[in-house]
Amino acid sequence: MPHVVIKMIEGRSEEQKQRLTELVTRAIMDGAGCQDSSVSVAIEDVPAADWTAAVYRTEIGPQMDRLYKKPGYKPD
Repeated sequence: MPHVVIKMIEGRSEEQKQRLTELVTRAIMDGAGCQDSSVSVAIEDVPAADWTAAVYRTEIGPQMDRLYKKPGYKPD
């Protein structure tokens, strides 16, 4: 039962979010060998000014050893 939470800087349209959800769902189905009905996806919009404090310093930086895909940037 994969559940994915995507946090990204706000500003994407609902159409972009739906497309991203479809692509992520397909990738999970393929990679994890599960059915569409097993996958759930949430998208959380984060203001750009809050990204470093709300996401990078709390979720990315402290869990760098658990990330399978690491970011190619470091906050100021």
